[in-house]
Amino acid sequence: MSVRIQLDKPQGAFTNLDQISGVVILSILGPETVSAITVKLEGESRSHLAGNINPRRNYDGFEKEGSRQEVHKLLYKVLTVFPTPDLLRATGPDQAYTLPSGPHAYPFRFKVPFNNDCSNNNSLLTSLNALRFEMARDTNKHVKKTLPPSLNGLPGEAEIHYYVKATVQRPAFYKENFRATYPFIFLPIEPPRPSPNKRESYARRSHQFGPSIDVPEKPGLFRKASVATTDPSVPEVPPPSISIDGRLPDPAIITCNEALPLRILITKKNETPATIYLRTLSIILVGFTVIRAHELRRQEAQSWVIMSQAHIDKALNSTVGGNGNNILEVDSNLWKQRPLPNTVSPSFATCNISRRYELEVKAGLSWGSAQNINPELTVQSVRMPVEVYSGIAPPQALLDQMADRPTAQPASNYNLRPPGSANGPSTGHSPGPSRPHAQAQSDHIEPSPSDIPDEAPPSYEDAMADDLAPIDGPRRDYHQQTTSAPTGSNGTSGKGSASDDRLFPESRR
Repeated sequence: MSVRIQLDKPQGAFTNLDQISGVVILSILGPETVSAITVKLEGESRSHLAGNINPRRNYDGFEKEGSRQEVHKLLYKVLTVFPTPDLLRATGPDQAYTLPSGPHAYPFRFKVPFNNDCSNNNSLLTSLNALRFEMARDTNKHVKKTLPPSLNGLPGEAEIHYYVKATVQRPAFYKENFRATYPFIFLPIEPPRPSPNKRESYARRSHQFGPSIDVPEKPGLFRKASVATTDPSVPEVPPPSISIDGRLPDPAIITCNEALPLRILITKKNETPATIYLRTLSIILVGFTVIRAHELRRQEAQSWVIMSQAHIDKALNSTVGGNGNNILEVDSNLWKQRPLPNTVSPSFATCNISRRYELEVKAGLSWGSAQNINPELTVQSVRMPVEVYSGIAPPQALLDQMADRPTAQPASNYNLRPPGSANGPSTGHSPGPSRPHAQAQSDHIEPSPSDIPDEAPPSYEDAMADDLAPIDGPRRDYHQQTTSAPTGSNGTSGKGSASDDRLFPESRR
């Protein structure tokens, strides 16, 4: 017997409210006895961290903390495609059925919800450490938020996977079940965006250029060293004092597969006729992934170069600002044709993995006059926290229903998180843009296990999702490496408890 899954409309990335439909195809060479055929829509957030080596010695010479693995089921839907409800009512439960040889097709259909339905469904055997099995420990730290995107940039350490799995159950205890998996990429709907405004979030850094230095001419074989002298007819130009700003619309939101709505401003704070030259420019998006596995915690950093260009050597034209300072704006055509890479995932937070971003701007600057260009080159960088959105807008029907819902309902999971404060030195507030505020941290009280219900009620968005049609709009190009099928996906797999049946294949380290 062979089992495979075929989707009706395979696509690059699925999102919330999408219909995932297809058929489970069985190819049987001879009569086969089965008890049930189930199809599951699953999503998992898996983290794995290794412990440190303690200085306390034991009989091996050292003591090493065991590795920790934490698994959260973000999405879990089950559909029994065989036996049918009519057949089950006619024969009763716990029956075996003999299928004749030949192909058999069983259709299925799922609808992707808005929020995760996380519950701790770790298998009893989650890791093998030093030739001994380690029992998974329970955790009650769950986050009820929008389903996170697929993530596979840190294999073996932090992964989020979505897949459809079909299981053919056979009644004999000595016969193994047949399974097949179909992994897919998931990219969530973005939260509602705030109304457009004229405010800007910014990060700022100040710099004082040094005075020009006359470099004497080096002696040659047939000439003597000469001392550089300043031409008295040319007036001395005082070095400029500047500040560099990186500005984004407030709140600071950037979108997957789109160019940055960035402005780079350079302000001259003193009276000087010196000209500012832009020599180099680079824009980098830095992502921080916070990984938690029980008491272990780690933060991994990744970076994506949006643009990097040298030898620009362009003089910046100035305009007079409201406070009388000369404001120089860098030409945005340098990065307007550079969208975010398709491997950048939206910002998210789930039970054991979260992702946040910062945008870093590095500008190489020099100064001089028309008669003398100072060879000094200084590289100034500013960083500002940003939120990355998927670019898939929520349906208007959902926004209208959320706006009309009663005030007694709990707050939506789409609340915007205000951007964090800018890093690095900065000057005072400017009258136009608003400085980003640090995210407020509320006191978190851990609930007791007895206070946690067995099954959480559906959220307001999920309750409305049943009546909403799939999103009819542009989709984003999101690339994440899909996981390979687990052992026995097209053949047999070990038979065990229900938790073993839901176990995701171990990631390769």
